[in-house]
Amino acid sequence: MLVESPPQERTAAPPSSPSPSWRPSTLCAAGLLASVGVLLVVVVASIAVGAKQIPLGDVWHALFQHTGTDNDVVIRDLRVPRTLLGLLVGSALGLSGAVLQALTRNPLADPGLLGINAGAAAAVVSGISFFGVTSVTGYVWFAFAGAAAVSVLVYVLGGVRSATPVRLALAGTAATAALIGYINAVQLLDNAALDKMRFWTVGSLASASMDTIWQVLPFLTFGTLLALSLARPLNAMALGDDTARALGAGLNRTRALSMAAATLLCGAATAACGPIAFVGLMVPHVVRSFTGPDQRWILPYAAVLSPVLLLGADVIARVVARPSELQVGIVTALIGGPLFIYLVRRRRLAQL
Repeated sequence: MLVESPPQERTAAPPSSPSPSWRPSTLCAAGLLASVGVLLVVVVASIAVGAKQIPLGDVWHALFQHTGTDNDVVIRDLRVPRTLLGLLVGSALGLSGAVLQALTRNPLADPGLLGINAGAAAAVVSGISFFGVTSVTGYVWFAFAGAAAVSVLVYVLGGVRSATPVRLALAGTAATAALIGYINAVQLLDNAALDKMRFWTVGSLASASMDTIWQVLPFLTFGTLLALSLARPLNAMALGDDTARALGAGLNRTRALSMAAATLLCGAATAACGPIAFVGLMVPHVVRSFTGPDQRWILPYAAVLSPVLLLGADVIARVVARPSELQVGIVTALIGGPLFIYLVRRRRLAQL
């Protein structure tokens, strides 16, 4: 006798959980938005705080009801250009450091690795000693020309068609060593060059002006756009040359454009305020520790957080020795050195 078995209950399939792939992107986007908020706070602090104590009411008056008082002049003519330059230079240093770290596959690379800073400094000391340049306006063009020339030289020495991260790093190290020897020789033979260079080589935002900003702005703008457009090719290159070729990435083209972006950014930044250490090295490294190796997030984060470090250090430089000021390059080195050592000792170096 056949017995009809009771129908089995159909259990509804559990609702599929949302794919976890969206979570990192959402968290990174939220973190980037929070970073922009922190940057705005630091920008306000950079305008409101300085070697001269000015009440917040007077700061507001200077920004929106300018009448030519002494405090208005300090805010409008000194602090605002200084803050704008720090914002631009910090972003440029962070982006150039991130691009160079990706290009050389070295998380400890910085703009000085490929000789860009040394090229700028060598051109400036030549301008001072041999052409009588004495103004920041003159430094800008000499420094930028020197950075560009050395970048081209390093790329040629590294092999135009066979440039690899190791070859570029070795060529940059050799060029830097030669240029530092040249700089020291010129300074020892020319006391005037030594007196002027000792302030420029430390790195400072104190001489910022709107004229300087307008001169370097086109280079920084184009360099920023170029660097951000290289995120995907740099991601492909991080997988290795063979894999990058299989994915359709043009290795030589990407390396040439990366060198061009780093030169535009670091050259213009160095020209405007001298070589500033640790910003282009430390910020991309820290960013990589929580974003992972994806350049699509590393580059925007570096562009936002590097000005936070630079402007924050500049605020400290203005208040720590009132009524005098320290140069921001000194403060970034004092902050960045111990902090970077701590990060390296506490964590394994993030892989590119």
